[in-house]
Amino acid sequence: MNLDWPLMKNNITRADLDAVIEYLNQNDPILTNSKNVEAFEREWSEWLGVKHSVMVNSGSSANLLSMTALRELRGPGEVIVPPLTWVSDIAAVLQSGLTPVFVDIDRRTLGMDTDQVLAKLSDKTRAVFLTHILGYNALTQRLLDELTKRNIPLIEDACESHGATFQGRKVGSFGWQSDFSFYYAHHLSTIEGGIISTNDPELHQVLRLLRSHGMVRESNSETFRRTYYQEYPDLNPQFIFAYPAYNVRPTEINAIMGRSQLKRLDDNNRIRTENLNLFLSHLDSAKYQTDFITEGSSNYAFTLVLNQADDALWAAVSQALHRHGVEFRRGTSGGGNQLRQPYLRRILGDEYKKYPNVNHVHFYGCYIGNYPSLDRDKILRLCELVNSLPLGKK
Repeated sequence: MNLDWPLMKNNITRADLDAVIEYLNQNDPILTNSKNVEAFEREWSEWLGVKHSVMVNSGSSANLLSMTALRELRGPGEVIVPPLTWVSDIAAVLQSGLTPVFVDIDRRTLGMDTDQVLAKLSDKTRAVFLTHILGYNALTQRLLDELTKRNIPLIEDACESHGATFQGRKVGSFGWQSDFSFYYAHHLSTIEGGIISTNDPELHQVLRLLRSHGMVRESNSETFRRTYYQEYPDLNPQFIFAYPAYNVRPTEINAIMGRSQLKRLDDNNRIRTENLNLFLSHLDSAKYQTDFITEGSSNYAFTLVLNQADDALWAAVSQALHRHGVEFRRGTSGGGNQLRQPYLRRILGDEYKKYPNVNHVHFYGCYIGNYPSLDRDKILRLCELVNSLPLGKK
């Protein structure tokens, strides 16, 4: 039985390509970020339920700008991060001159454990950088209440969780700022791309500057620009650089695809959620974790995690998936425990040993692709396959 199940399917449809072609057929179309980028930012903000968004060229760039803005507006210090996340989250903390502080995960959400986050808060904490892993919501009311009480910003990485919700609101609308990725296999794709969203008007202006070399002229606030013009009368107003920043602008083509895909995002997310529930409900709960907190989830991947450490069962799962043409990624998001990666071992040594929950997922978990076109019969056949594998001897 070959299930022919690739990890990802390209989200870009004929309708998306036709929208780009229609634009390119104009005489002298503008290709760098312009009116379509602005329109997509407005439409995305309305869909998410926030006031402002700044589109960039990748989710990694969104992370980098978020951490840079944090440092510029809140100063140097510590950022609490999970060891289960994509590399660019932690890289952005390091690249911005901030210090990452790690806490273990909650296995039912794959996000940071709230108790451990609260225990690590201190006067050095500049933000909590929370990742919503593979579509699961990682927020708790206790976390939100305590951060509000202490005036510590929450920054949400929702790169893998477009449309996931907490208490009826979309994740990414709770934090001081939130980051999304539009990589080609995510819920919404602009080929490459990302966006940062916020309700903070000052942060919005800083992010616009950081996106494009730190130039003040990139601000869309006359009041914001005038402050710099008056303070620096010796400079050409077109070339005032407020921050040592980046050039991470998107193109009009990216935005056109995003605008086209946004129209069907909710419908696609509904199908993905139905697929996930079908998968988890048919797994053998004696062998595999099925008690994930799925309320509000929006998963573009299935999480297959053993209940207990079992080297023989995991070897059998891996062999069966390979043998039956099911592509997977061990360790789930980002390849598992980031603290085991060379770039962090050089800094923190054997710190990776202190996080049993993420280490379990690292060795005994994986993710499998989930997309709207997935044949549901395949889901049932996959569950039957992995359920048939025996537990290892104790």
